[in-house]
Amino acid sequence: MITPHINAKKSDFSNRVIMSGDPRRVRYISENFLKNAFQITNVRNMLGYTGYYKNILVSIMSHGMGIPSASIYVEELIKFYNVKKIIRVGTCGTTQNTIHLKDIVVAMGACTDSNFNRIKFENYDFSAIADFNLLLQAKTCADDMNLTIHIGNFFTTDIFYTHNKSFYNVLNRYKILGIDMETAGIYSIAAEYNVQALSLCSVSDHIILNKNLTPKEREFTFNNTIELALNTLIL
Repeated sequence: MITPHINAKKSDFSNRVIMSGDPRRVRYISENFLKNAFQITNVRNMLGYTGYYKNILVSIMSHGMGIPSASIYVEELIKFYNVKKIIRVGTCGTTQNTIHLKDIVVAMGACTDSNFNRIKFENYDFSAIADFNLLLQAKTCADDMNLTIHIGNFFTTDIFYTHNKSFYNVLNRYKILGIDMETAGIYSIAAEYNVQALSLCSVSDHIILNKNLTPKEREFTFNNTIELALNTLIL
């Protein structure tokens, strides 16, 4: 089965997939963490690979930026490639003083300013939450790896360059740990099709403190997050 956006054969994908927005990060994960990996899709340079991690077959797939892009790839993976377990490995911002650059934040749920979930949920509010078993497995793996992670609520936004700076104070007050552009949409699609989904993000921007990682750091310095996601995926 070849979709309009993925040119892999159905048998090319594992039913366990790591997803990330940046195709270069997907290639990096494949080249540095998988054995016997091979490229399975490259439409629009949205790369996908399949290989072995600790002798278990996994796939890595890019999803682009924002809910509209991510939703296309998540839905096609589920509907046409039989994917059952998805972990997003990405970057996020934060407003919390207790969280620092390169910290790992796990999205237990995700608020949003997007209308995507309202459109799909017949104009009602949908609580976009992670799969509990994946969340529990991630916490167990983090403990085994001696990693400190932060677990809590995300805010998924459609607007990267916002002019409403005062809203950051609201996010801080409501203890929103991470700000990204995909998680709320990924969680709702996973719920609709009864598959497992989890979002693990490394903090690349501290909005209140005006600190951020360089583009190169964003691409190549998240090995702990990647390894945590892979260990969680294969349980």
